[in-house]
Parts: sequence; structure tokens; C-alpha cells
Amino acid sequence: MYNSVLMRKLFGLCVLSLFMLFAAPSYSAQAPKPSPAADVMAAVQRAINLAESGRCAEALPLLRKSIRQIADKDLKKRVGLDGVHCAMTHNVPHESLAFVEVLVREFPRDPEVLYVVTHAFSDLSLLSSQDLMREAPFSYQVHELNAEALEVQGKWDEAAAEYRRILEINPFLPGVHARLGRALISRPEPSPEVVEQAKKQFEEELEIDPKNASAEYVLGELAKGANDLSAAIHHYSRATKLDTTFAEAYLGLGTVLVTTKRFAEAIPPLESYEKLAPDSPSGHFQLALAYTGVGRKEDANREAALQRQTAANLEQVRRRAADALLKQQSPEQGEQKPDPPK
Repeated sequence: MYNSVLMRKLFGLCVLSLFMLFAAPSYSAQAPKPSPAADVMAAVQRAINLAESGRCAEALPLLRKSIRQIADKDLKKRVGLDGVHCAMTHNVPHESLAFVEVLVREFPRDPEVLYVVTHAFSDLSLLSSQDLMREAPFSYQVHELNAEALEVQGKWDEAAAEYRRILEINPFLPGVHARLGRALISRPEPSPEVVEQAKKQFEEELEIDPKNASAEYVLGELAKGANDLSAAIHHYSRATKLDTTFAEAYLGLGTVLVTTKRFAEAIPPLESYEKLAPDSPSGHFQLALAYTGVGRKEDANREAALQRQTAANLEQVRRRAADALLKQQSPEQGEQKPDPPK
């Protein structure tokens, strides 16, 4: 009996030893699995390496996927900039928009990002204009593009001629009469006849598009310039009703109402302007006049103080900008020129 018990124990030990012998290699062969985060980082690094070694065709799909998976801000910026560069330099410019969207949202004040995005949009604009010229060379859109380019150069007569060509093609096209009117009055010191032509263009614009707040505003400006203050009030009022965020229209309306001593009526539009443009000295000045006119001396004093403060702030900004411009134009301070050889 003792021998049989001993034999059973020995048999059990043998079975256990065999199990351990065969099971141990299988356990040791299973390496620890990498974490999902490690997989993502490996894919991101591979995408960056491909992009920065010039293999953009392979990099772009990985960069597009990676940029939405990364939490690290510096890495996200690097992937976005690599993506824009690859897209713009490897003949797929419109693919840059996915990266631009993330960069602008995540880094709205980063100068490097803003610089790259500026160039991306500029290049896309140029490419689209070339496509337009190639695909529809005789369309009114080509004339419109030419007119806009001429306006940027200050060539107002040539721009006006392009807008007139557009109206020959389609006289009822919204926006074009207003643009022609703008080109006419943008000339240096336009004559009364030219101003009258421009006024007619803005009126024709409103016949086509009665909801054009900008046309109403310019008609208000022209009426004020001609001292037709009743007409100016009408047009400014219309502009503020058509576009409740049109700050300059509120200022124009309030200013004319102050001029005509309708102080109580001037306060609401001027207060609206102040909310839209709190840093404008003009709004505080006009509102101070309106409050004074209705006897609200404390409010008038507050607005006068705000006018002085905002004017000082504005002057400070202008001086800083002027100083920065001078530094760019002059040699760097502190650099010593080497003595000429003797």
C-alpha cells in the first residue's frame, strides 16, 4: 500500500514536470504587447520621418491620420506644418486645407503657423485663378478677378472699365454696380460728376439687391458729404436694419443725429457702435456729445475720459508700429562696422 501511494505521488510529479517543461517556452515566447499610445507615436514619428526626408506621397496619408490623434501640442504643430509643406510642394495643394484647419484652430496666434497659412492660401488663390483663366477665359468672373487685382493696385479707371464689361455681359448681376460705384469714388478727389455716377450705381445696386447694407451705407456717406443730412439718416438707418453688426453704419447714423442736435435719438446707435467697437475714440467722443445734449453729465464725463484713453492707446500702437518699421528699414543697432584695412 505504501508503495502504491509513493508511485502515485511520483507519477503526479512527473506529469507536473512535463507540463512545466512544455508550457514554459510558450509563456516566455509571448513578448509584451505595445500600448495603443505607443502605436500612435510610432506612426506619427514614421509620418514625420517620411515627410522630412522628402517622401511626401507616402507621408501625407499618415500625416492626415496622425494630426487628429496627437495630444502633444508641439508634435501636432510639427505634423500640421509638415502636412502643409508636403501638400503645397507635391502637386496636391488642396490637401493642405485639412492641415490648415487644425493649425488655425489649435494655434490661432502662432506667428510661424500664421506665416505658413498665409502662403498656403496665397498659393491656393493663385492656382485657382489660373484654373479659372484656363477653364473659362471669357467668363465675367475673369473680368471680376481682373478688376479686383486692378483695385489693389489703385488703378481705379481700369477697374471701372472691367466692371462695365461685366455689366455688358450681365447687367443684373448682384454686387457689380456697387463695385463699379466704389471704383469711381475711390479715385483721388473725384469730381462731382463722378460722384453722381457712383451714386447712381449704388442706387441701381439696391434695385437689384435691396438688402445690400454696404450700398445703403455708402449712399449715406455720399449724402452726408453733400450735406443732405435727411437722406444720410435714411440710408444709415436702413444699413443698420439690414445688418445689425454694421458698426460704421451705427457711427454714421449717430454722428449725423448729433450734428442735427437730435441727441436723444443719437444715443441708441452710438451705444450700439460702442459695443461693437469699444476701442474707437470716435464713438466715445460722439456719445459724450449726445449725453451732454440730454443733460447726462456723469455719462458724458465718463465717455470723454474713455475717448482720451482710447485715443492715447491708439497713438501708442501707431508709434510702436512706426518704430518697428524704422528698425526694419535702418541697420541693426549696436553692430560695429569693421575698420578698413590699413
